[in-house]
This record gives sequence, structure tokens and C-alpha cells, in this order.
Amino acid sequence: MPIKTYNKTNFHKYTFCIFKEVDVDAIKDLKLNYKSKSGSCYYFVENGVYRLSNHWSRVANCKWRLVSNSAVTLSAVEVPNPNRTKLGYANWSDFYSDNDVDKMYFLEADYESKTVNFYHKQSLNYSSDKVLRSSSETTKLIKQIRTLFEETAWAKYLNYENIDVLRKEIIEEMITTNQTFQEIRRRFLG
Repeated sequence: MPIKTYNKTNFHKYTFCIFKEVDVDAIKDLKLNYKSKSGSCYYFVENGVYRLSNHWSRVANCKWRLVSNSAVTLSAVEVPNPNRTKLGYANWSDFYSDNDVDKMYFLEADYESKTVNFYHKQSLNYSSDKVLRSSSETTKLIKQIRTLFEETAWAKYLNYENIDVLRKEIIEEMITTNQTFQEIRRRFLG
């Protein structure tokens, strides 16, 4: 199946994309091309799109995530609710086809920040050791992994010396196999 090419006419139709937060000065000389009913502003350039918005993640029929940049400010432009409004940029090549049925997502965990995120199988960081899942399977697994990061009650009755080592081992298996948390956990019962 050929990879679809996205542009200003179709990027908003069932796509997954990771936008990168950029300084609002990037749009100061650009003409606003579209403003959505929810107030998001879109600025089209040859290679991609800028999106100024106070909401990210599920956007209509799309999954758009914003990677924050702590060095960015919104001082150059008047924006409503500046604490939540962010400017993101994505190249057209950063958009991928999305649907809720096909297995097209994989997970990566960051053990230092204790976070987990999902990525599209067409992204550059996909490797075959990661299991691909549907949208609903991915959402369910993210919730389970966040619980493992945030709580410790799940480790009661397990045999381990260091909970961080145990946590990493379990999460990595959850990401790279189709085994459930309960199946993996059984191996560590005392």
C-alpha cells in the first residue's frame, strides 16, 4: 500500500501527527489561512503547517500530539489563555494515516521521566521489536503503564530487590509482547 502524501487540503482527515512546539514569532509575518470552530488557527507554508491552539491530542478525527519546548514563549502575539495556547509546527511528511481499527501504533517508555507515549508505525523510530496495536489497545496499555509508573501497590507479593528495575522489566515486556500485565506479573510471584 503506497504511503499517502499530505498537504493543506487533506492533513486534517484521519491523521496522526506529532507537532513540535515553536516560538510564536514563527507566524508573525504569516497570513492566517484557516480558523476552526473551536478557535484553532492554521498557517500553511510550503513544507508544512503551524497550528495555534489550546487543545491537543484528540482533534476531531485526528490524533495530534504536541512535543513541548520549555524555551518557547507566546509574548509576540495576543492569544487567549496564554498558559494553555501553544504554537506547533509539523512538516507535511510528519502526517500519517490513522484509523481506530488497524494495528498501527507502538509504545515507548521514558523511565527517567516516568512517561509513556505512542507513535505511528511509519515513524522513523519504529523497530520490529515493538508490538503494533490498534488505537483502543494502545490507549488501554498506556493507562496500565501509567499506573505502573505512578503506584506501587501492584508490586505487593512480588519477588524483587529494586522496584525500578522490576517496573522497567515488566513495562518492556508489555511493550514488546502481547502478554498481559497479569501474565507477566505471575512470573514474579513469591
